[in-house]
Amino acid sequence: MEIYNLLNMETESLEKKTTNVFFQNDLFKTRVINLQPGQKIPDCHMDCFVMFYVVEGEVLLRKNEESATLKENHVFITGPAVLSMETTDGAKLMGVQVNIRK
Repeated sequence: MEIYNLLNMETESLEKKTTNVFFQNDLFKTRVINLQPGQKIPDCHMDCFVMFYVVEGEVLLRKNEESATLKENHVFITGPAVLSMETTDGAKLMGVQVNIRK
């Protein structure tokens, strides 16, 4: 049995996002996303289901033409969409991608 402490996980820069994956199988991939103050993730065309859980901080999330603020302990779940996010003060999130193609 493996237990993950999201608060204590070290992360690499956003450019090295594959190193931040802490669990992956054929069905889903789970990673920690650490955004520095003022950092943005540009539009990303996701063709899978995605969940973001905010561990620390706050982000402005955009899904297609909608936007919302996610704060600590908020969870966002969506099907395929165009997503982006940014933070003013920094944030740590857990992101889960669920493969819908077999």
